[in-house]
Amino acid sequence: MQTRTLSSRKDIVLVAHDNKKNELIEWAFYNRSTLSKHKLYATGTTGIMLEKALDQPVTKFLSGPLGGDQQVGAQIAEGKLDVMIFFLDPMEAQPHDPDIKALLRVAAIWNIPVACNRATADFILTSPLLNEEYLAILTDYSFYTNRKLKM
Repeated sequence: MQTRTLSSRKDIVLVAHDNKKNELIEWAFYNRSTLSKHKLYATGTTGIMLEKALDQPVTKFLSGPLGGDQQVGAQIAEGKLDVMIFFLDPMEAQPHDPDIKALLRVAAIWNIPVACNRATADFILTSPLLNEEYLAILTDYSFYTNRKLKM
């Protein structure tokens, strides 16, 4: 069984679609005390807005449509991000929807907690596991790789 240890200080990435940026900033400001105990990452404009609102450094990736979603996905696959808070806009078509689906898929593969709305983000942030070391169990997907090699 493969596992990955998440330290008590989590690497949290915050992402929001344009129509959800203000909601994410408001949520992050309300939770700034909890978030200050962790290392924060964000895509593009969201990162600039968060840094200003929280008065805390935020490591910034490119804007989502310009490759930021893929950068976040790569960091998840490399084990460098522990939690993703992604305020999705379910009512607006996104031109980079395939990138978003790929990002969510990578997060599922690497078994990291993902919140796509405020309620789930609240549950994650108030979980005692957020501030503790956590052993994440990773699914063994080698069957898929081995199957393709045999074809």
